[in-house]
Amino acid sequence: MVNLEKIQRVHFIGIGGIGMSGLARLFLHEGKVVSGSDRAPSAITVALEKEGATIYNGQVAENITADIDLVVYTEAMAENHPEMAAARALGVPMMNYFRALGLALNPYYLIAVAGTHGKTTTTAMLIDILEEAGLDPTAIVGSLRAKTKSNFRAGKSKYAVVEADEYRENFQHFQPDVLVITNLDHDHVDYYPKLEDVQAAFRRLAAKVPEGGLIITDVRNQNVAPVLQDLSGLVVDYRQYFDLNLKLKVPGLHNRQNAAAAKAAAAKLGIDQGVIDIALENFAGTWRRFEYKGAVNNAPVYDDYGHNPQKVAAAIAGAREKHPDRILTVIFQPHTYTRTHTLFADFAKALAKADEVFLLPIYAARESNESGVSSEKLCVAITELGTPATFLPSLEIATQYVKENANSKQVIVVMGAGDVIKVSEGLVG
Repeated sequence: MVNLEKIQRVHFIGIGGIGMSGLARLFLHEGKVVSGSDRAPSAITVALEKEGATIYNGQVAENITADIDLVVYTEAMAENHPEMAAARALGVPMMNYFRALGLALNPYYLIAVAGTHGKTTTTAMLIDILEEAGLDPTAIVGSLRAKTKSNFRAGKSKYAVVEADEYRENFQHFQPDVLVITNLDHDHVDYYPKLEDVQAAFRRLAAKVPEGGLIITDVRNQNVAPVLQDLSGLVVDYRQYFDLNLKLKVPGLHNRQNAAAAKAAAAKLGIDQGVIDIALENFAGTWRRFEYKGAVNNAPVYDDYGHNPQKVAAAIAGAREKHPDRILTVIFQPHTYTRTHTLFADFAKALAKADEVFLLPIYAARESNESGVSSEKLCVAITELGTPATFLPSLEIATQYVKENANSKQVIVVMGAGDVIKVSEGLVG
């Protein structure tokens, strides 16, 4: 068993990732010597270097030295990665990001925010609330908070807040005292063949909440119900905290639900309702969650991480609420072949809620195309539902085409979990 208290030098393979960089910042905060590598410089690696980390722009065996106590890697790294091979040869202990994150945060009074969508925003809302209440939490969120432009908060109290990722059951490394489950749908279909598999994973996590702990969720959500049977922790229905009159800066019913979940958790921690409402009304959002990027030809442009049907539908509903009189144009990059194939009909229905849709090629990520699914086929399905949909074969073509045709009657939402952010940046650049 690795004892993090005895570890002084930590090296991160892929330190520029949004999660890895947050953990690197936590270790820097704890006084450890941090180094890391990535394929190329980025705003995150530049910031980490300024904060005291040693950054290698390139991933080679020479980055690993015998005085390193621990190497942290992401699951995306191949077994024969040169730095991992060097660590093995030198006998340097290694662990993946989520195991290291759990070891670092489990000693705190841990508030973990899980759910197939909404967890980033809810986590960030909770951080803001605990800050406003003076509880000084340590926190890691899977995005950059608009308030601080960072994915990490250095705290000095017993409290920690973390976004708990369900992919490959990564959240099982956490031992939460408070577990927030925002919602539950069938996603990550390459790992969870059925909804029941997702539910079983969430149930295993919920079972870790100790007697005296809290489970905050929507108890009337039919997908969540099987998770809640015979648990030790007290189950709290966040719908009791839903407030239509709360003046949120972030639009959409889904964000009111996120706020209700954060509000319920904070209230059960004893935080004053007025303090909670002030924090939520001042909440400015997070990076790539319906993030305003600027305008092109007087059309507002938003960038969103939405990559499953529920997130797509929520972002579209938020855009409708924010800009009810504008033509809603969505530029969407599907993420992974298995997700697009398995949830094909749901994607078509969600995207058809826009006024017009432009689809980019599917972002393959870790996969090969076994099913023959394509964005062209998704275009046909969307069009059959009554919404015009057009396939654009590259990020560059999409940027150029939309830029040339944008007008002041539109609102443009760019969505996806791949590299589609280049389109939103290109439109306003």
